[in-house]
Amino acid sequence: MKKHTSTDAILLLNDGTVFTGKSLGRIGTTGGELCFNTGMTGYQEIFTDPSYYGQLVVTTFSHIGNYGVQADEVESDRIQINGLVCKEFSHHFSRHTAKGSLQEYFDKAGIVGICEIDTRALVRHIRDKGAMNAIISSEITDIEELRRKLEEVPSMEGLELSSHVSTQAEYDMQPEEVKYRVAVLDLGVKRNSLNNLVQRGCAVKVFPYHTPFEEMEKWNPDGYFISNGPGDPAATTVAINSVKQILEKSKPMFGICMGHQMLAQANGIATYKMHNGHRGLNHPVKNLITGRSEITSQNHGFVVDAQQLQQHPQVEVTHINLNDNTIEGIRMKGKPAFSVQYHPESSPGPHDSTYLFDDFVALLEQNK
Repeated sequence: MKKHTSTDAILLLNDGTVFTGKSLGRIGTTGGELCFNTGMTGYQEIFTDPSYYGQLVVTTFSHIGNYGVQADEVESDRIQINGLVCKEFSHHFSRHTAKGSLQEYFDKAGIVGICEIDTRALVRHIRDKGAMNAIISSEITDIEELRRKLEEVPSMEGLELSSHVSTQAEYDMQPEEVKYRVAVLDLGVKRNSLNNLVQRGCAVKVFPYHTPFEEMEKWNPDGYFISNGPGDPAATTVAINSVKQILEKSKPMFGICMGHQMLAQANGIATYKMHNGHRGLNHPVKNLITGRSEITSQNHGFVVDAQQLQQHPQVEVTHINLNDNTIEGIRMKGKPAFSVQYHPESSPGPHDSTYLFDDFVALLEQNK
């Protein structure tokens, strides 16, 4: 394994706060929205989650890289984060099945990061001040020059990013025995969502985010899956229009994360940017239909407006977050459509919520 030589690195926040540390990954400069994830494991799945596109991720767990990387633990075909901020970055790994180090993985992908900073102090700062843009550099030491570059980083609010992570061409996945056909609108889909559908007998065809509804209908799907994805849901207007047309046809529909926000937007219910968002493997959610609670995996910076939702005659709340009472799930009245804000594909994370895929399959059966 090639020895990595760390250099000094700087993290500059939009409010002028500066942290100094050491470089990780490729030597360079990168910017994006700074957010933190509280998960203790699953860093490779996090880094390859398309919903993190355009963001700098702070990991609150103190050791990152200690179990290396392997090919089957990815959620997409590349690293999606713009940069990494962590406490201790391990250049050595101990897992015997790992195929390489995280340093080699980042270096090959051109990912810039910073380590050996006080991440507890950083997380407390952005927890109080809110998510904000930041810039990491291991090549520029002049703060004023970094500040000028930081001004060029776009705000996440109003930013459409699904077009950057969606597939460019249709593709399909087949189970051994096909029971249902599910069209997937790819806003930044995670591989394990597709795996969960295939495992339940669904032949899936994944369509680029801008695919017209009429084009997807030609495949004659039994239902639609609207995936997770990055950016501001209100700016993802192409997908909102597609969801409106799916609802008009009363086709079964299941949305996750961005897909959940698309269902709300399609019904005229607003979304807004949160102070910090939810990112981690330990968020408690209550299912209001069953009365049961589940521990969930989450990654989102926008949320559905609860007040507008409560006034809507055709949409009802099915799940709420027990930490802050934000909306975690909704369903249509009189139409076979539902969605959740969190990630029931559970990669990484607990498996409490995989029943939602079973609920979707039951809808497909009822409406076939």
